[in-house]
Amino acid sequence: MSTSISLSELEDRKEGKNLYSYQKGAINKIFKSFEEASEDYHLLYQLPTGGGKTVIFSEIVRQYLKHHKKKVLVMTHRIELCRQTSGMLTEFGVDNKVVNSKANLDDQSEYSCFVAMVETLNNRLNEDKLDISDIGLVIIDEAHYNSFTKLFKFFEKAFILGVTATPLSSNIKLPMKDNYDELIVGESIESLIENEFLAKAEVYSYNVGLTSLVVGANGDYTVKSSEDLYTNNDMLSKLLQAYEERSKGKKTLIFNNGINTSLHVYDTFRMAGYPVAHLDNTNTKRERKKILKWFKETPDAILTSVSILTTGFDEPTVESIILNRATKSLTLYYQMIGRGSRILKNKSTFTVLDLGNNLHRFGPWGADLDWHRIFRSPNFYLDGILADEEIEENFRYEMPDDLRESFANSEDVYFDIKKTYIAAVTAGESSKVVLERSIEHHAKICIENSEDLWDSLDLAKQLGDDIDYRIHRYTKCISKSTFNFVEWLKDDYRKKLRAYLRSNFDEVFLEVHGREAE
Repeated sequence: MSTSISLSELEDRKEGKNLYSYQKGAINKIFKSFEEASEDYHLLYQLPTGGGKTVIFSEIVRQYLKHHKKKVLVMTHRIELCRQTSGMLTEFGVDNKVVNSKANLDDQSEYSCFVAMVETLNNRLNEDKLDISDIGLVIIDEAHYNSFTKLFKFFEKAFILGVTATPLSSNIKLPMKDNYDELIVGESIESLIENEFLAKAEVYSYNVGLTSLVVGANGDYTVKSSEDLYTNNDMLSKLLQAYEERSKGKKTLIFNNGINTSLHVYDTFRMAGYPVAHLDNTNTKRERKKILKWFKETPDAILTSVSILTTGFDEPTVESIILNRATKSLTLYYQMIGRGSRILKNKSTFTVLDLGNNLHRFGPWGADLDWHRIFRSPNFYLDGILADEEIEENFRYEMPDDLRESFANSEDVYFDIKKTYIAAVTAGESSKVVLERSIEHHAKICIENSEDLWDSLDLAKQLGDDIDYRIHRYTKCISKSTFNFVEWLKDDYRKKLRAYLRSNFDEVFLEVHGREAE
């Protein structure tokens, strides 16, 4: 659905809680389902993060209470969302009661709208402390979380409306189509960007070897295997380098998979002299409030965290998102990037740095996904996601910009190991010639950008990442990749490159420069 937004509407968007045309259209569609479906119908509504899901269902609650004699229950999965939802409903003139662990329910008969966290509500219902006999509408925020479904048995006579940015279940064994009768797809990310409701993501992907990661029972990478990878010095250096290349001076939010990783990231940026803070779910409410206040007020602040800020966090001044983790969850991928998509007067774009091959796995944020097909056939979509081995098979090493400047005299610094291997095997040559030709290529680009042997040897030292990449590609070609063998090959390659430079520098220098070296 694509909607043209009028100029006056754009100018007035900051005034109060006015509804935009696409929001009104969504509300009309949802109420049409109310009228046409049975009272126990389960409807799912999809809208991207930043599109105003809470605004839409708050207006739905207001209109429902105005025209029906039944009550409304709104369910969330986190305390922050519970508070935000209650506040939004109040702004829409809906008097509501928050059902938390400390709530006194003696006055529940005075309210027509309740807001509750799923676990607290489950306890209260099992204890028979909340009267739900006249609940006609149940709204579920972040409906892709399966913790809500255990409560459906209490609301067999109620219309259930689930809202989510990604209609893909958090548990692949419990698809959403099993709990919802219909999906209504809202405005697309592309349309929201075009009409200046969301900022455009400028994504930079850094190729990362992820074959050491382990997938856990929940279908995503385990924290332990992620921390083993993302806390090593090479990954921390790559993170810092990526930040300095693309995000330096921007307000930056870094997502990690594990508290230990986030603490390592915090130490890395702090030692580099950058303003940084760490946040995880062990922080007290007071600490969290203080950290988020600092982050809001500091223009170039860096906040490193675990998944705590993927939902229920809204800071429009974020200019850069760093995915310092890999995930197999499309929902989490969209949630993390969505934290930077809030638009401001002087902010129409934001930067995304991907250090988890997530862009290769899911495609660009805001791509034209067929949500109806994903809803109906989630396994078909999930089975089509590339495995890490397939992703890495298509990697091509790209020199970082600052290193590429050191090789400015070379037209092409890339060497195709696989292509060279296939040509060698076809010609009946030994696979060893592949690395020999790679060494010759590395030596040539070093000499092309040097005035003497010592310059070339210094440049050769800076080719570590490229050498490692070529060795990994080579071992895949020959199907031999034990850890000790790979490490030996890397070390042997470096020794042979230095030896080649010492033995052939003068000859190659004359060939590439047309003169003898001084």
